[in-house]
Amino acid sequence: MEHLILSRIQFAANMSFHILFPTITIALCWLLLFFRLRYVATRGTPAANDWEQAYYFWTKIFALTFALGVVSGITMSFQFGTNWPGFMEKTGNISGPLLGYEVLTAFFLEATFLGIMLFGRGRVSERTHLIATFLVAFGTTMSAFWILSLNSWMQTPAGFEIINGEFHATSWWDVVFNPSFPYRLGHKLLASALTASFLMAGVSAWQILRKTDTAGTHKALRTAVIAAAVAIPLQIFMGDLHGLNTLHHQPAKIAAIEGIWHTEKGAPLTLFGFPSEKEGRTLYAIQIPKAASLVLAHDMDAELKGLNEFPGAHPPVAPVFWGFRIMVGMGMLMLVVAWFTVWKLLRNRAAIALPRWLLYTLAGMSFSGWVATLAGWYVTEIGRQPWIVYGMLKTADVVAPHPPPMVMGTLVAYLLLYALLLVSYIGVIKYMAEHPEKPAPEAPLPVATTATTGAPT
Repeated sequence: MEHLILSRIQFAANMSFHILFPTITIALCWLLLFFRLRYVATRGTPAANDWEQAYYFWTKIFALTFALGVVSGITMSFQFGTNWPGFMEKTGNISGPLLGYEVLTAFFLEATFLGIMLFGRGRVSERTHLIATFLVAFGTTMSAFWILSLNSWMQTPAGFEIINGEFHATSWWDVVFNPSFPYRLGHKLLASALTASFLMAGVSAWQILRKTDTAGTHKALRTAVIAAAVAIPLQIFMGDLHGLNTLHHQPAKIAAIEGIWHTEKGAPLTLFGFPSEKEGRTLYAIQIPKAASLVLAHDMDAELKGLNEFPGAHPPVAPVFWGFRIMVGMGMLMLVVAWFTVWKLLRNRAAIALPRWLLYTLAGMSFSGWVATLAGWYVTEIGRQPWIVYGMLKTADVVAPHPPPMVMGTLVAYLLLYALLLVSYIGVIKYMAEHPEKPAPEAPLPVATTATTGAPT
């Protein structure tokens, strides 16, 4: 395999591993803030202890996930220098500041207040603890803001000029808020909400099945499935807006997603099939007449560009075609499971009363958000090929010419390490779910004393 393909696979492996953890922490911290607010609102009642248990348990999972996200993010950033030096040479005037803003406004904020959030209980005032939790949650969201701004700029570049082969910003507003950014940000935040919600619901269901549940477990499960039930229709709506935007700015990607080989009016929607680039058609296609034009352009007779319009400049069809269907299929499954679970909870009013098959289904879908996220990310990134900055800079022009055996060796090392870390991460969560610890009684804040008499001041 040539060094370009191997370097792309290596970056995809690093990014695939890294993206798993921010996808959880972005929304999980907002759920933790909700738990803490409920604890404060119900303080002095039996329900307060339940919310405290939920907060205490999920704070530990947040800390574990956050740590892996930081470590994998640092490793991923090395890829720009080792495998893709041409990218930073040509786009560094834009990508460098955006990555710097992410560190200054997000990572520093998270690192500063994470310690207070994790260890400040009983050591600082409740208001300070709440503020720290909010700032960590805000920091995770700001991190997504800047990273997705850069990624969106690579997909729909704007606000720049090219001088001597290098990109320079002419309008930072247009760079940051490029045409696809609002849709990509909204889509990612909702994906994080679904990922964190199904993880919380699945782990809580597993605790009920293993009889290690607490009252906080039931609060967490109910909160999670309601959040998922609300988020999934919003995600479908946002996905539609994102699709319309992509059709306008990246029609080759849409053609690959839908397996549209030739430009046509009233294009059919392909539900299932096997795209063949060799034959230039989708084999054994199951289609709905004119539905692709209706879904993508909201007009049954709209003309959609086919892959024939982009000779030598369209993405590989099969991974984009299948990735999109995996993402959508998982989203539909999430919708059915979340809404059905909410309906059962409204009828039974207790998570423990859910049927065992439903609890097993929730447990089995603990990491379903990962599947949908990775599938969607592959659609986004592979669908941009052969461009690294869409329409402006090709991926092949910025890759380092390392010998293929060298790239293959480091790729195998990365994959083995990531497999070990991933198994360990899931194993630790399983252990924590089966051996939950109860939060220690909250110690009173110390009373300030004078240095000479020891009397309260």
